[in-house]
Amino acid sequence: MSISTSDSYHISPWVIMLAFAVLVGPFALSFHMHYPDEMYYTDAAVKMLQNGDYLTTYLGSGELRFKKPIGTYWTVLAGFKLFGVTPFASRFFFLIAGALTIGFTYWTARVLFDDRKIAGLSALIMASNPVLIFSATRSIPDVLLVLTMTASAVGFAGLIRFGDATPKKYLWILYISLALAFEVKGLPAAALGGFGLIYLLFNPWKKISFKTILHLPSILVALFIALFWFAAMWKIHGPTYLDSFLEDQVGTRVASRYLLISQNGFLAVGILLLIFAPWVIFAFSSVKKTVVNLRKEDPVFFWFAILWGLAILAMGAMTSKFYERYLLPVAPVLSILLACILVRSGFESKRIALKIASWFFLAVNSIVWLFCLWLNINLGAPFLIYAQLLIGLLILLYLGRITISARKLPKAISYGFMLLFFMISIGTFQISLPDQGQQVKAFAAEENIDPAKKIGFLGNLHTSSKIRIGLGAGYDMVDLPHYGSRNELTNYDRLIIEDKYLDSIDTSGYEMKAASLNWASRAIPDLLKNAGNADFKQILEEKGQKYYWLERIPE
Repeated sequence: MSISTSDSYHISPWVIMLAFAVLVGPFALSFHMHYPDEMYYTDAAVKMLQNGDYLTTYLGSGELRFKKPIGTYWTVLAGFKLFGVTPFASRFFFLIAGALTIGFTYWTARVLFDDRKIAGLSALIMASNPVLIFSATRSIPDVLLVLTMTASAVGFAGLIRFGDATPKKYLWILYISLALAFEVKGLPAAALGGFGLIYLLFNPWKKISFKTILHLPSILVALFIALFWFAAMWKIHGPTYLDSFLEDQVGTRVASRYLLISQNGFLAVGILLLIFAPWVIFAFSSVKKTVVNLRKEDPVFFWFAILWGLAILAMGAMTSKFYERYLLPVAPVLSILLACILVRSGFESKRIALKIASWFFLAVNSIVWLFCLWLNINLGAPFLIYAQLLIGLLILLYLGRITISARKLPKAISYGFMLLFFMISIGTFQISLPDQGQQVKAFAAEENIDPAKKIGFLGNLHTSSKIRIGLGAGYDMVDLPHYGSRNELTNYDRLIIEDKYLDSIDTSGYEMKAASLNWASRAIPDLLKNAGNADFKQILEEKGQKYYWLERIPE
């Protein structure tokens, strides 16, 4: 018995995008987790608000940083301008970018195949991609890169389908998207775009003429967008800024040892298969025959997807340190390829395997839900957390019902994976929130601290980023070096110090108060073990991580 196509694939991409934003949003829009690289973009955006210079990017220490183009900084800045300087604002547009990536994946598949079944499954596969989800919860370039590269894939899809008769709108989409991708990440975007264009010009099945590719209006506008910031930096700071940019783009990232390249290559292939689980498992039994048929029937798209996949694997392999997010730019195109293989192999008939996958995610979600209920009952939680628990339970029951009926199993699998992040945010609420930035913000308001004087910060720089967001653009906080001379401390009447650095400095001339207390990562097992105990607050006080506010005592 097969699953009804009408039940399984009449899927609106808007509904999937909304589900992605709703289920991932609670995890994304507060600092349940904070990725180290976020500080580069949020610190610079706060500095932009403070000094009114929206082109030059600075570290929290006040040093210039030119390693990445301006796109990501402006995305954070737009959130701050719209919502104020908050964790929510720093990540809002990155979450939206993740949702839009799903929509562009659907659109690309529709242009290529005009098949709702393939397009719907492509969107579901992409929505449950863990790398997309994690990237959409961080204010770093990767989700913006995959969004813009997926938008460019719509343009490539138009050229693949229509050839030299391609409507001009696809050329505009292609070149503008590649320009925006370049302003987000730089050379990797140019490399992927270049590979795609060369392939279209020289593939033996459906060559695109150079005259079609050379659409000067869109190319000229794209060049202006892509090079605007670089030209502005050259004018303001001279050519030396390029040294930092090129060192990051090619210098420190490119590996030269064959063993390291091989290791990164195998790691990239393994992770690529892993991030498409469980979908890739459903294709194993008939993959050879289906791939052979697809290669014959749609060779232009098939080899385009393979080329992009190999290109990203090669670029990932040649980096000095490989991260799973390097694979993300081509994940939507590979999702479409996988969806095409699955649909043409009749994967919907594998009802038992699909139900096992869906029940697996339901079971994991149920365990997480029970743990979160226990934790919040023992530690106390506001009404909104219990409301979130209720919503999570209702979604679980809904997914359980459609799994039992076996009517929409691909949807149940995709939504079940996204639901995990909705559930996890209920538990990490107790562990991570309020973050240090919000605690210091409350401390500053309670103490009525005048923002006029500069604040020196000594501690974890990732925490510094959260505190800088908490204090907002009204306070000027400068990151101080961890090592070397402590003489710089004397230049500040106000300091924020991580507890582990207190023993290394002279605090005799300062009044000291605790401004922040959080769960230290090393103490999480002990704190969980003692959740609900009468002495929990005392244990947290002893084992938690503290940041202190130091105010110089007037002489």
